[in-house]
Amino acid sequence: RLLRAPRAPPSIAPPRMSSTTTDEAKIIDGKAVAKEIRAEIKKQVEELKKEHNILPGLATILVGERTDSATYVKFKKRAAKEVGFHSVDVKLPETVSEEELIAEVKKCIDDKAVHGILVQLPLPKHINEDKVLASIPHNKDVDGFTAQNIGNLCLRGGEPPLAVPCTPAGCVELIQRTGVDVKGMDAVVVGRSNIVGMPMAHLLRSMDCTVTVCHSRTKAIKAHVQRADILVAAIGKAEFIKGDWIKPGAIVIDVGINDKEDKTKKRGYRLVGDVDFTAARKVAAHITPVPGGVGPMTIAMLLRNTLNLARHEAGLGRLLLRRDRGCKDAAEGQGESGKE
Repeated sequence: RLLRAPRAPPSIAPPRMSSTTTDEAKIIDGKAVAKEIRAEIKKQVEELKKEHNILPGLATILVGERTDSATYVKFKKRAAKEVGFHSVDVKLPETVSEEELIAEVKKCIDDKAVHGILVQLPLPKHINEDKVLASIPHNKDVDGFTAQNIGNLCLRGGEPPLAVPCTPAGCVELIQRTGVDVKGMDAVVVGRSNIVGMPMAHLLRSMDCTVTVCHSRTKAIKAHVQRADILVAAIGKAEFIKGDWIKPGAIVIDVGINDKEDKTKKRGYRLVGDVDFTAARKVAAHITPVPGGVGPMTIAMLLRNTLNLARHEAGLGRLLLRRDRGCKDAAEGQGESGKE
């Protein structure tokens, strides 16, 4: 029901993957794919402005002085500018009260030029994040985290969500671009967070995969992972999943981004995922690197969500995430029924 896309225009480039030898997995280049998607969105924004006089608007709300949060917001603002969005930037001090923050959210809700609202997390400890996020209506929920959007994502049939959580959506896009028919495959998601693991499992289910979710209380995680035709690792532990856990020929999507000590680096560490990339690449068929895999896709999907929310407000159809339910013959599309 979610997610089959209309026929892809001829201008869209083929999947971006590379491999140095036939004995290693093909690298799914998230950076290159995200660039292609941003180019597609920019074109769609120009058409929306020309044909309907609508310019998608994204509001970002940043609280405090956290360097990582400020960096993420900077990247999101840069991407929004690249595709031609209207941007609203709200920066608040660390000491802002919960009531003051929610009041700023409501100003963005009332702004007709804003179609999507993003509150950068984490928030200071004295603020209830759930309460702040709950103040965002589902039709301006650019992260796809509201109960209504998540509920519609999980249901079979009925109304589709107006926005899909960005990181899982990016993972689906990368899986699709392998060109592999995933219908009936065993998929294992390691991690059960509301942001990644839970929605990822539901998206894989909607693609007709048989889905297992592993977490910190799962017994014999290795045995579960070894069955996975598709593995999505989102547990937040550096190189937790070893090469001998990977099923030969699997698709490996590594969501994790962790620091690992490396004295050869100027900063004293390097970034690694939740999967031992070097070992896994010798076994898998397709794999995402860290960095340069899932990360760039998250921002690209944020832009797509913003565009979809603008189209929804104008009474226009969504740009769909899923192509064919199994990813094969993706350009054809077959409607959106999920009720069989």
